[in-house]
Formats: sequence, C-alpha cells, structure tokens
Amino acid sequence: MKGRDMNVLLTGATGGIGLQTAALLATRGANLLLTARDENRLNGVCNWLREFGSRVEAVAADIATADGRQRVAAAAQAYPGGIDVLVNNAGINRFDLLDRQSDQDLEAVVNTNLLAPMLLTQKLLPLLRQRQRAIVLNVGSIVGSIGMPGQVAYCSSKFGIHGFSEALRRELQGSSVKVLYVAPRSTDTDMNDPLMREMNELTGVRTDDSTAVARHIVDAITHTTRERFIGWPERLFVKLNALLPGLVDRSLQKQARLLERTPASTEPHAISHGVK
Repeated sequence: MKGRDMNVLLTGATGGIGLQTAALLATRGANLLLTARDENRLNGVCNWLREFGSRVEAVAADIATADGRQRVAAAAQAYPGGIDVLVNNAGINRFDLLDRQSDQDLEAVVNTNLLAPMLLTQKLLPLLRQRQRAIVLNVGSIVGSIGMPGQVAYCSSKFGIHGFSEALRRELQGSSVKVLYVAPRSTDTDMNDPLMREMNELTGVRTDDSTAVARHIVDAITHTTRERFIGWPERLFVKLNALLPGLVDRSLQKQARLLERTPASTEPHAISHGVK
C-alpha cells in the first residue's frame, strides 16, 4: 500500500508516535480517521493535518471502554471509502516496582495496551475483511520480548500484544487482512515520566525520537513487513533473551537495584498516557 491507496484508522493520534505517524501518512496522501480521548487536542491535530490535502476525520473516544470502541467502530463504518488500515497505537505506562503500584494502575495499563486493541480489532475485522487488501498494525515494544524491571504491567501488555499479533496473523493466513507488528525501543514521548527518564539516563538506554519511529511504522505498512524490531543493540538483546535469558538477567540487575533505592513516585500523574 502506498500513500493515496490508504484509508487509515489510527488510535492514540494526538501525541508522540501517533501524532508523528499521522503527520507522515498525511504528507504521503493517506486519508485518516484519528481517535484519541482529548477532543480539543484531537480537533487541533486534524485541522493541522488537513493542510496537507488529505481527508482527515476525528472521533474522540476512550478505546479502553466499550462505549468508546463502539463509537470508533461506527465512525469507521461511516468513513467514506471504508477503512483498510488499522494502526493500534494508543497506550499508557506506569513505571515503578510492582509492589508500589495500585490495582487500578495495573488494570489500566493491561486494559488499555492489550484488551482494548484486541477488542477494537475484533469489532473492525468484518469491515477489514471486505477490503481487497487490509492491514492491522500493532505497535508493541522491545519490552514485549524482554521483561524489564519497573515495567511489569507494561511488559506483560506488550508481550501480550506481540502474541496477539502472531496468533491473529496465523488465523488470517490466506485472507485479505495482513497483521503486522512494530516494536520500538525507548522513545521520547510524554509516556516517559521523570523516573523513567532518570533510569534511562543512569543505565545508558538509548532513546529514539517519535518521528524516527513513525517512519518505521509507515515503512512497515508500505512494504507489509510482518515484524520489525527497532534499534541496536536492542534487537540483539531480543535474541539473547530467547537463547540465554540468564545472561540478560544479570545485565538488568543494575536497573532493578537502582529502582529499589529510588523513592516511590509521588507524581500526581503517575499513569503516563502516550505510546511507545
């Protein structure tokens, strides 16, 4: 698929990777249906992107709720020309040790990052199957293949979205719908709270800007790339984790010890909204 061939539904469209992906798609002539929770911000993004000459429509919704998913599905059903690309990008994170997080924190991360895209995709599959060619692209994370201290819920949700992508791809073999998976490494977005930024700096974790990640996403759509893991040496760590997990255990001990010595977060917005 290229440029004007695409009608794209993108979740989490108002910040970070989602915003840059929407902008890059718009510059290439794709038509967009964008969704996010903040209606005012979403409308501002849509007005800006229309300057590129593409059709851009908005549906403000929280896809972690049944009502929000229904609103998005209804907008997709009504979108002129139909939807042939779904990008499941919206996500949240809470960076801290497991025993310093609340039940609500854990539930919110798993519901938003894993259950919501699964249920939204389920709702939209009948529409996507009507297309001659269609794509579901799930934005995961390198930590969907490597468990990281301080990110138990986030890693669990991204491991899940990786498994969801693989299983759904196999279910849909031979159909017109292709399932893709893109796994960024640490990305500079609003999702990274001060504690995570400090930990990345102390442990030497490399961070990409969201524009670079957006290029990978659009390239994966264009070339129907089944899976893409972004970053080196992170791709090597994925392979090492599968073959020699004990080696990776030892390399991550420093991060776990640093977190244990860090006071519990008192930030009022401990749940970080964005995507990585």
